Amino acid sequence: MPGLGLGTWQNEAPDTCAESVRTALEAGYRHVDTAQIYGNEAAVGRGIAAADIDREDVFLATKVWIDSLAHDDVLESTEESLEKLGTEYVDLLYVHWPAGEYEPEATLSAFEQLRESGAIDRIGVSNFEPSHVETAQSVVDAPIFANQVEMHPLLPQRELRAFCADAGVELVAYSPLARGDVFDVDVLSDIADDRGVSEAQVSLAWLRAKDVTPIPKATGADHIRDNWASLELELTDEEVGRIDGIDAERRQVDPDFAPAAW
Repeated sequence: MPGLGLGTWQNEAPDTCAESVRTALEAGYRHVDTAQIYGNEAAVGRGIAAADIDREDVFLATKVWIDSLAHDDVLESTEESLEKLGTEYVDLLYVHWPAGEYEPEATLSAFEQLRESGAIDRIGVSNFEPSHVETAQSVVDAPIFANQVEMHPLLPQRELRAFCADAGVELVAYSPLARGDVFDVDVLSDIADDRGVSEAQVSLAWLRAKDVTPIPKATGADHIRDNWASLELELTDEEVGRIDGIDAERRQVDPDFAPAAW
């Protein structure tokens, strides 16, 4: 899985979405993340098709929404996602939340069936706490490849990060810029000023230092390229330590159906 991806949440205008995906791929990105609930899978597919990049070189992920997590609905909705995306397979398919129609054995047996048929390469989960991941691992033979969760310097996910590392599950960070809040954090601004980069680049570099794959949302070419430039930034241990010392637990995403444990 490429170490930096393009998030497409709220990128709903079809032409804008397709152009942002094309721009990102031609700038160097090879990881694109979408979801059924985003309503933009067709536009994402158009963007991939428009880029001068082979499909096999793009790591494409989407997510099954909570009202389509019954066994047969997983199969049907994933087929619809593939049609919209214009592809025969996705590299990673996530359970979007452990909520709604999610039932571990029934849901994940459908994911395993899709993997066996070649419609998906890897099984992922999203917004799962350790107990949810353990249950998922216990009911499916294929590995749980990744857990996508909110993570940024204001929500460092220390316990979950340690658990996933021990469990062999990749961690993918959505909202890695805390929906813009990272620009108002003095520690991040000080490091950004010292290094001549943006707070966004500092936040993304910090996530990479934690072996986490960030998928920042961006629509404009300038932001897409600024986020990509974060790959050139290697933070020092001292800088990572300063960011680790930020005293905050500020969650941006907390719907009514979110896991009670968090």
